[in-house]
Amino acid sequence: MNKMNTLKKSLLIATGIVFSLFNYGYAGDEIKASPVHKQSALTQQVQKDVDRKMAKKANGKYSEVTKEALAAIAETGKALNALSAKKPDTKAALAALEKSTGKLELLLVREPDLALAPIDVAVETHDLLVSPEMIKSLISDARDFLKDGDIQNARQILNTLVSEIDFNITSIPLATYPVATKAAAVLIEDGKIEQAKKALRAQLDTLVVSKEIIPLPVMRAALLLEKVEALVENGKRTGDDNKKLTNLLNEAKTQLKMGELLGYGKHSDYKKIHKQIKKLEKKIAKDKSGKGWFDSIKKQLSDLF
Repeated sequence: MNKMNTLKKSLLIATGIVFSLFNYGYAGDEIKASPVHKQSALTQQVQKDVDRKMAKKANGKYSEVTKEALAAIAETGKALNALSAKKPDTKAALAALEKSTGKLELLLVREPDLALAPIDVAVETHDLLVSPEMIKSLISDARDFLKDGDIQNARQILNTLVSEIDFNITSIPLATYPVATKAAAVLIEDGKIEQAKKALRAQLDTLVVSKEIIPLPVMRAALLLEKVEALVENGKRTGDDNKKLTNLLNEAKTQLKMGELLGYGKHSDYKKIHKQIKKLEKKIAKDKSGKGWFDSIKKQLSDLF
C-alpha cells in the first residue's frame, strides 16, 4: 500500500463548519478543503432543507430556559465579584445569590422534569464528500494500517470517516446548582468568605456538556424520501415524474449506504429499510400511487437518529 497517497486521499475528503449560538447569535468559521467527490445535484438540493432543519433545531434549544439559566449564572458571577473586592460586599453577594436561586427554582416550578438547563449550544458540521466506494476503500486502507501495527496512520483515516452534525450543549445541572448556591450563601453568612469564593468558583465550573449527533447521510436520505413520497401520492404522474422518482430513490439509497458504511446504525436496521424501498420500487414500476406507503420507513429512519 502507498501510505502517503492513502493519507493524502483521506485528508482531502472532509470539510467542517463550526459555529456557536451564544448571546442570542452565532459566529462561524469555515474550514476549507478539497473534496474528491462532488455531491449530486439532488443532494445539494436537499442540503438547503438540512440547513433549515438544523438551524431550527439549534434555535429551539436556545429558548427562554436558556435566558433564565444564563441570568442565574450571571448573578452567581456577581456574587463572586462582590466577595473578591478589596472590601468584600457580603450584602451584594447574598442579594445576587438570592436572585440566582430564585431564577432556577422558578425554572423548576415551570419545568419540574427539566434536569439540565442549556446555556450554550455549539454546532459543528463534518461533511464527507466521497462516494460509498471511496468510503469502502478508506476503511480497507485503515484496516491494512492496523494489521501492520501502524495505529497513527489508521487513526488519520478513521478521523475523516465522519458525516454528521454535532450539537454540543452546555447546561446547568438543576438538581445541584441551586443547592450549591444556598450552601455558598450559608458560608457567607458565617463569615467564611474564602470558602464561599472557592465554592462559587467550583459552582461556575460545574457545568454539564452533552452531545447530540445527527448523521447527515441519514438526514439527507429522509429528506429525499419525503420528495419521493410527494410524487408517489400523485395519482397522475408523468414520465418525467417517474424519472425524477427513480433518481430520488437512487440517491436516497446512496445516502443510506454511506450511513451504513460510516456506522450510523446497525446493518440489520438498514437491511429493513432497503427491503421496504424495494417493495416501493415494485409498486412504482407498476405506476401505482397511494398514501401511507412511507410510514414504516419514516419510523425506521427516525430510529437511526
